[in-house]
Amino acid sequence: MADKPTPDAWQAAASKEVKGKDLIWQTPEGIAVKPLYTAEDVTVDPGLPGFAPFTRGVRASMYAGRPWTIRQYAGFSTAEESNAFYRRNLAAGQKGLSVAFDLATHRGYDSDHPRVVGDVGKAGVAIDTVEDMKILFDGIPLDKMSVSMTMNGAVIPILAFFIVAGEEQGVDRKLLDGTIQNDILKEFMVRNTYIYPPEPSMRIISDIFGYTSREMPKFNSISISGYHMQEAGATQVQELAFTIADGREYVKYGVASGLDIDKFAGRLSFFFAIGMNFFMEIAKLRAARVLWHRVMTNLGAQDERSKMLRTHCQTSGVSLTEQDPYNNVIRTTIEAMAAMLGGTQSLHTNALDEAIALPTDFSARIARNTQIVIQEETGMCNVVDPLGGSYYIESLTQELVDKAWEIIERVDADGGMAKAVAAGWPKAMIEEAAAARQARVDRGEDVIVGVNKYRLAAEDALETLEVDNAKVREGQVARINAVKASRDEAACQAALDALREGARGSGNLLALAVDAARARATLGEISAAMEDVFGRYGTVPTPVKGVYSAPYDGDARWQQVLDGVAAVERRLGRKPRLMVAKMGQDGHDRGANVIASAFGDMGFDVVSGPLFQTPEETVVLAIESGVDVVGASSLAAGHKTLIPELIRLLREQGRNDIKVIAGGVIPPQDYDYLRDAGVQGIYGPGSNVVECAADVLRLLGHNMPPLEDAA
Repeated sequence: MADKPTPDAWQAAASKEVKGKDLIWQTPEGIAVKPLYTAEDVTVDPGLPGFAPFTRGVRASMYAGRPWTIRQYAGFSTAEESNAFYRRNLAAGQKGLSVAFDLATHRGYDSDHPRVVGDVGKAGVAIDTVEDMKILFDGIPLDKMSVSMTMNGAVIPILAFFIVAGEEQGVDRKLLDGTIQNDILKEFMVRNTYIYPPEPSMRIISDIFGYTSREMPKFNSISISGYHMQEAGATQVQELAFTIADGREYVKYGVASGLDIDKFAGRLSFFFAIGMNFFMEIAKLRAARVLWHRVMTNLGAQDERSKMLRTHCQTSGVSLTEQDPYNNVIRTTIEAMAAMLGGTQSLHTNALDEAIALPTDFSARIARNTQIVIQEETGMCNVVDPLGGSYYIESLTQELVDKAWEIIERVDADGGMAKAVAAGWPKAMIEEAAAARQARVDRGEDVIVGVNKYRLAAEDALETLEVDNAKVREGQVARINAVKASRDEAACQAALDALREGARGSGNLLALAVDAARARATLGEISAAMEDVFGRYGTVPTPVKGVYSAPYDGDARWQQVLDGVAAVERRLGRKPRLMVAKMGQDGHDRGANVIASAFGDMGFDVVSGPLFQTPEETVVLAIESGVDVVGASSLAAGHKTLIPELIRLLREQGRNDIKVIAGGVIPPQDYDYLRDAGVQGIYGPGSNVVECAADVLRLLGHNMPPLEDAA
């Protein structure tokens, strides 16, 4: 009988086949992935599904007993339109609701507030009053439907409205089932839809823990989110580590506020992104369960349910492309399979058009049916943890556990996640990863099919959904006025005064807000009552330096841009100056930060504007800073309102010389509208940043040849 081949024999054979080529893959997480894994690489027994530390799943039967919940994240325009969309989806096989709110709502403003003119109804549903919430769930029984709500900044009024809407449907709050995101640390790191400073924000979370543990036993009081970290550029190790560290911080705050850990920890849930690194994402969900079990054991939890990490997942938005968008169906399918094989409890699949707009009924149906086909046609649900025991998966899971734990220990050394977030290093780490990723994409090292490889000669137009922002806002303002006219004003103001006093003292803020909601206080009024005591938080972005430029040493195209910047500097007597502006209430700043970092590395003088500016504030800062170009970064569909207003105001000031460019999530059919308004350069998703810089130099009068000629 022949000897059994050894790994050394395999290595010799593989090296001969590829002529000595190094087959080791260095991932962005710093993991060296080998081309072959054997039993020797598995150092930890993963155990069995349903048993600690839950590596292989939180239930013994997993999907063989019950598939994951199909939960589509949606909301747009008015409560009426969103309700109709939900009901169509539920009739077509969706099992749970996941509500997207507009940015005005997220930031605690009513739709009639002057700061939110371009945001109302654009990237989610506008909710100003209990009446809006009742319409949102009209015909959807809240004692039978699980409802997830992505809300953090205005979490108190939104949850209060939900409770009162349930009451007025005849549903006792003890029967309300679902999840509120309520994850403010992540907002301070990446998503930025915060309202109050960190300390009172953490108190709000503790108050929600206390209220829901007493009054809402079926409701998940927090969904600790790594999703937005990965969307902001975090590696999977960073997403994993910071999410677990956030969760631990919330539990510690809950215990410090007097709650029994085992009374509330079992109602915590998690939310992870699922990107295109297929096996890494599967291993990440397994590693998360191991880490959470370790963390909760160390914190003194006794109930195994308290140590069990349950998670919702959503396929990546960042992986979707504007170019050749039907490829997005394939990407979402691959990501959905990774979530399923990793053991998620519920899943949202993104629609193919979400790189540029809200999903249409057509695209949402494909996204939803992706999950239904996996559940019903593939046989994947018939085996519990089908990849359990894979040499590669088990080894990768342990690598992720170890690397994430190193970051968690650094957080510990800083005194916890709240202090680490205040120090700023987690945010900086994520922004460095985002800039490095953009450089790899721009250089073609990370392939994106249809964007930097296999690009179509011409793109077909894609029909997208557009919300009439002005019409929605007009309707919302009318409803706000009607609610205020019909309420008992004295009772409402008394409830708001009680909320202010509770904020100054130790009253439970959610309980007080429920009283205010019953009295028909608006979302903006409830938020403002707490803002009177806590204040409103704000920050100015700080771009990272040297990360984007690092891979470009010796690159001819890069050098051509550097030379162009130097030439413009000689002509102007100073560096060309770009302001990166974030107008409206959109806090997603990955794109803006990457542009600021990259242009800074290319020699531009970059002014990073504060988040949440109005066009008026942007004009003042642009003129005071003496900029040559304002780059308006748009993600949340306010571009047709905010950018033309910016240009109009610049012209009013006699500053036609300041050029305005736009970048981000802008549907191609809006390009002509923006050009007619005076926008001189538009750079959508997938734009190469080096080529964008060359184009800006041309706008500044530099005779810049096409970069291809520089090779």
